Amino acid sequence: MKTKHLRFAAVGFYILTLIAPQLIFAQKQPVNPTPKPFELTVDSIMRGPQLVGYPPTGAYWSQDSQRIYFRWKQADEPRLKEMSLYVVNRDGTGLRRLTEDEAKQAPPANGELSKDKTMTVFADEGDIFIYDHVKGARRQITRTVDAETNPHFTFDQKRIYFTRLSNLYVMALDGGSLEQLTDIRVGGAGGGVAPVAGGGGGGGGGGAQRQGASDTQQRGTDSQEYLKKEERALLDAVRERAEQREEQEKKRKEREKRKPLNLPTGQNAIALNLSPDGRYVIATVSEPATGAKTTIVPNYVTESAYTEDISGRTKVGDTPGRTRLMIINAETGETKNVDHGQRLAAPPAAQRTETNATDQPQRERSDSEQAQARGQGERPPRPQQRDRDVQLSQLQWSEDGKNAVLMARAADNKDRWVMLLDTATGKTKVLANVHDDAWVDGPGAFTLGWLPDNAHVYFESERDGFAHLYSVSIEGSEPAQLTSGQFEVSDVRLSADKTKFYFTSSEGSPFERHLYSMSTSGGDRTRITAMPGNNQVDVSPDESMLADVNSFSNKPPELYLRPMKPDDRTGLVANEQVTTSPVPEFSAYKWIDPPIVSFKARDGATVYGRMYMPSNWKGGGPAVLFVHGAGYLQNVHRWWSQYFREYMFNHLLMERGFVVLDIDYRGSAGYGRDWRTGIYRHMGGKDLTDHVDAVNYLEKEHGVDPKRIGLYGGSYGGFITLMAMFTQPDVFAAGAALRPVTDWAHYNNQYTSNILNLPQGDAESYKQSSPIYFANGLKGALLICHGMVDVNVNFQDTVRLVEKLIELRKENWEVAPYPVEDHGFEREASWADEYKRILKLFTRNLRPDIRSVSTRIGRAEKKR
Repeated sequence: MKTKHLRFAAVGFYILTLIAPQLIFAQKQPVNPTPKPFELTVDSIMRGPQLVGYPPTGAYWSQDSQRIYFRWKQADEPRLKEMSLYVVNRDGTGLRRLTEDEAKQAPPANGELSKDKTMTVFADEGDIFIYDHVKGARRQITRTVDAETNPHFTFDQKRIYFTRLSNLYVMALDGGSLEQLTDIRVGGAGGGVAPVAGGGGGGGGGGAQRQGASDTQQRGTDSQEYLKKEERALLDAVRERAEQREEQEKKRKEREKRKPLNLPTGQNAIALNLSPDGRYVIATVSEPATGAKTTIVPNYVTESAYTEDISGRTKVGDTPGRTRLMIINAETGETKNVDHGQRLAAPPAAQRTETNATDQPQRERSDSEQAQARGQGERPPRPQQRDRDVQLSQLQWSEDGKNAVLMARAADNKDRWVMLLDTATGKTKVLANVHDDAWVDGPGAFTLGWLPDNAHVYFESERDGFAHLYSVSIEGSEPAQLTSGQFEVSDVRLSADKTKFYFTSSEGSPFERHLYSMSTSGGDRTRITAMPGNNQVDVSPDESMLADVNSFSNKPPELYLRPMKPDDRTGLVANEQVTTSPVPEFSAYKWIDPPIVSFKARDGATVYGRMYMPSNWKGGGPAVLFVHGAGYLQNVHRWWSQYFREYMFNHLLMERGFVVLDIDYRGSAGYGRDWRTGIYRHMGGKDLTDHVDAVNYLEKEHGVDPKRIGLYGGSYGGFITLMAMFTQPDVFAAGAALRPVTDWAHYNNQYTSNILNLPQGDAESYKQSSPIYFANGLKGALLICHGMVDVNVNFQDTVRLVEKLIELRKENWEVAPYPVEDHGFEREASWADEYKRILKLFTRNLRPDIRSVSTRIGRAEKKR
């Protein structure tokens, strides 16, 4: 009996072990259905994710479509703890957090799926693995101290290839034999490196040659050659040694039949792609910037207690690093650069200048120098075309393995091309050109893929004003437009049978995003998602289910599961909510769905905004404009804002009697090409006048006091705040500029050069767009807040502006530095300090009729 009891105890322990993760998760669910009241204070809302929760991310399906995996974290978990991997069944049951060991054995989120969909090859922590979807298990392929990356199946699916130490290797799946396909060597004088062990650099025996052996390989005079021949015929020892040397030389040449590729120091092969026929390796080679200087960000609060320097980025105008595509013959090692075929015509003679290798203009010859050259009989140089600076990327092979396409982008970003690549010659053929006099961009600017006929590719363009899908034949023809209308398309992918597209679209409303399907030939579009707001959808492999991360204006993102099609009986969609991210007290407050309003700008354009109106508004009170950042971003919509702290802070302002308006100014996303490029060559132009026109709208339509207007925002929003305070001092009485750009000549190249060109070639654009040149106009109260270890908008921007304000003897401003914060704050204390200062700024300068905000905050904190 005792043994029997022990057996039952062991079984009970085993069952408890199995269900323990589910019990642990269940214990975290709220027990009391009535949450405690929510107190709207700065400290409370600046808890951030520990209040609103962490959104589920990276959702992906198991290959059998029975489970969904995603990353998530409970709101009460430590801030620095990584997101855990969760799994849930397709019907919404069985939600649980995986242990570390279980997570390692779960299907991979990334990798390449085999053609028969039974295996995925992927890299994890520097080694290569294959996940068997039939057995539900992973198999380790490599186990080395060197990192292996970027694994793929070969075209015949019998081998895998991957990158190790900047070289491409291929391994058989059955026998495991390993073959090196490239010999890329980095560094060394003249672009080469000394041969390494096993690299084919030594003789057959690996040792030094005998003295005089090298001399016998050099041809001498006729008499010397006669003696050499006679010596070999006369003496057996000489003949045997010569035959041994010749045999070793023959073997060495056989081993070294693949010519090595020697890259100069600083250059690296960052991506290697094997052609389907296995004959060529297409290498992406990075070249460092020449003469560029990086910023240095001092870090004052460190573990060492010493100031440590953080190496930052380059500034706009410096020559950026670039990449080129190179084709390597896998058998011989012979190489050729891919020729993009884009040339720049020489300038007219009157404008012609000498150029260096980086195409930067040099000084023109003086009249005397030109006359001297003519006197010496020197002929004037003939104008020649120059290669345009074009970057190539996104190489993609057709499913039949016969053709490859890629995307090309001009360095000035005014042109992009879809190109067909001939790997045998390295030549390209332009299939489609996307041009913009300002700069090429849009939500689908990098979309590129093959259609199932292997004869057409699809891409996106704003050629009709909005980001839409197009297809083009590889034989050459005018691209065919597949979608059209005043909406935008993004996140394009093909269905499993490749007969239709799935994509996200703003069709129906620029303020929502839904999943649509459409035939690959175009035509009617079918909306699939029904929940209002934003829908980020992953379709199950069998295309019967959707994993939808949905959010609404006042509801943070949550994961929902639902069938692909509506319920046949009711026409409604059954959505199964999987996650609940906010803490219970969050739902105790009535967060609003801000009404979307519109008004006409001075040029007749329609501007949209989200309004926060006090419930007892009678007119005559103050207003605040919130300015979103990021430049190309939409914040007037019906989904959970990435500025959720500001969303809650706007509620706090609203409760204190402020009207708050948040607009999608010129340059914001979601409204097409013309709206996107409305700031070309003048940031702080139409984007700022849209805010001034918003003030006029508030005054005329809602009776706000025009003398009591403030604004605040971070990054680009901080920049607009400075421009408003400096150039519109009679409109804005107070402003809070957070982590602001103060001089665009000090920002990065990839963002700034698109909009303002280069400072050395378009100084006017930079001067009319940079707040530091207008600082003398400051009249109202200005608050500047900036993280001191900001590697994006460096703290130097604020330091330079502070010096300018001192030199101008301005007084009505203050700066709050945050010693441990980067561009996006991390610590709750920093967020709270910053927004208490903003609230104090607006209360003092726009609401002098109410008690001191510090007193109100102090009393509120005492109650807590």
